[in-house]
Amino acid sequence: MIQSVNKYHIYEIFASDGKFYYSIPKYQREYTWSYREWDALYDDISENNPEYFIGSIICIPLGDSINSYMEVIDGQQRLTTISLFLAAIYTRLKEHKDFMDEDDEDILPALRKSLKSSLSPNEMKLVPQVQNNNLEDYNFIMYELGLKKSVSTKLPYFGVRKISRCYQHFLWLMDKEMESMTLENKVTFLLGKYDKLKQAMLVKMEVSSHSDAYVLFESLNNRGTPLTAIDLMKNLIMARAEYNHLTTDDCFNRWQHLLAYLSDDYGTQERFFRQYYNAFKRTLNDPFRSDNDRKKDPLGVVATKSNLLNIFEKLINKDLNSFLIDILECGQYYSWLILQELNENPYKKNLEDLEHIQGAPSYLLLMYVLKYKSALELTDADINTLIELLNKYFVRRNVTDYPSTRDLTRIFMDIIAHIEDEKPNGKAVIKVIVQMLGTANNCATDEMFKKSLQGDIYRENVGAARYMLCKLAESAMTQETWTDLWARTPKNVYVWTIEHIFPEGENIPQSWVDMIADGDMELAQKYLNEYTHKIGNLTITGYNSTLGNKSFLEKRDRQSKDGKRFIGYKNGLEINNDIAQMDAWTIDDIKRRSETLIQQLMEMFKFPSA
Repeated sequence: MIQSVNKYHIYEIFASDGKFYYSIPKYQREYTWSYREWDALYDDISENNPEYFIGSIICIPLGDSINSYMEVIDGQQRLTTISLFLAAIYTRLKEHKDFMDEDDEDILPALRKSLKSSLSPNEMKLVPQVQNNNLEDYNFIMYELGLKKSVSTKLPYFGVRKISRCYQHFLWLMDKEMESMTLENKVTFLLGKYDKLKQAMLVKMEVSSHSDAYVLFESLNNRGTPLTAIDLMKNLIMARAEYNHLTTDDCFNRWQHLLAYLSDDYGTQERFFRQYYNAFKRTLNDPFRSDNDRKKDPLGVVATKSNLLNIFEKLINKDLNSFLIDILECGQYYSWLILQELNENPYKKNLEDLEHIQGAPSYLLLMYVLKYKSALELTDADINTLIELLNKYFVRRNVTDYPSTRDLTRIFMDIIAHIEDEKPNGKAVIKVIVQMLGTANNCATDEMFKKSLQGDIYRENVGAARYMLCKLAESAMTQETWTDLWARTPKNVYVWTIEHIFPEGENIPQSWVDMIADGDMELAQKYLNEYTHKIGNLTITGYNSTLGNKSFLEKRDRQSKDGKRFIGYKNGLEINNDIAQMDAWTIDDIKRRSETLIQQLMEMFKFPSA
């Protein structure tokens, strides 16, 4: 398993003969160290005696006697940082070479050789990771220092990425210490810093294969940047590749393809893996069941954050190729659900609604339905009907907070289990889903829904309030008058936003005290507490940070700065037409409008079995 374990000085790790190099494979994560780690390494080197231990690396010796290199399985963060520290020392020594003694004139050539390698594809002793332009940025720094012959281009935003910032930070740290030194003392300081760095110790462990490296890596993974469950899944896939007659490049490319489906948000990625298992639990457990094991689900009853890695480690070890094929297919369906896939699909409009009403717990059911669409004999129209029903379900659920969030996964898993047991087809599938969702245990009743709508809906769930107001406004739109009420500005602010007609702020403007409470401030405050967050006091207007506390007439007639469009209650949305005709706003108006809107919402979001 382990070919060798030896400790080396940094000058031995970066041997000046240049007969080998270190390569960081592309399937590893990008360079992630930041100021905390940079400062810690700098301080460790500066404050401790020579031969201070600064960590370990794991490598696989590859190539041959003519072209030998080390594939770095663990330690890329440390090696990359050390090489950039060496480059920073080289930079400052080169600038002060005229003040170096004759005895030290071989320092710069030796330092130069320790960073270079004639065998390396990028001419340097280290070939960094390719993600996030790590390799390009590293090569540009070395080219600028004259260490690379081939031209390397400075890419846009070079200065804000980690490789550049690390190099500049080491320069800044040394400059800070040398601030008040003479030129001769600066040279002495730099030579001393270089001597301590090159004398520092690393343990290098060489192993024979990726799987051996993974086992060792797992046992040592208590340092450096913490790895997520998904990072460890990827590493396990790479380690298992050769045992499944696959190449690491093929597995890496498929894994990257999967993550592209899921966006770069870790929360979304983790949710997908949990929902993938929960949706297809019965099938995924089939190969692990045995007569000797009475467990119905040997992999686990439900996937959670704590058991996620354990479940997927077993799936990966069982049949890697089949696992990758299946999870890639499901990843593509998931990209539709989270609106990550840029290509149009037949369900996009309804899925946008489901996202807006925060219906992500149902994605495990939809992923199952999409995967088995043909087997279930479902049409695109059937699936759109299902998504529309889910939109109604989540409006009721999010307005009433019933059932509880912790029950939602169980509800959708129970529906899938029932479909697998009863094997309905076509519209019968939709009927089963509606019947199970619509039970008193799983869905808010009309009475519960109405009671919540009569409450302080904005305070209880602002997202649901916005969704319902937008759907009310959209219901009166035609193709010619269609307006995207979910559009955002370049600063990620909604173009259209919720507006409290009677302002919500504690400092009630006098114009509103006079209008709504006949000048009685105490009564106006009472009305503020009781009515300001009711559905009848809410509407949709163009975003304007100054609109809130203006008088009713100013809010009604407010226009854009250029005077070309109304952004107040005369903005053309049907939901505001009655308000735009009024000259005053009273508590009776809030009550009347609340009753009207609640009646419309009860009808709009009526669930078939609720």
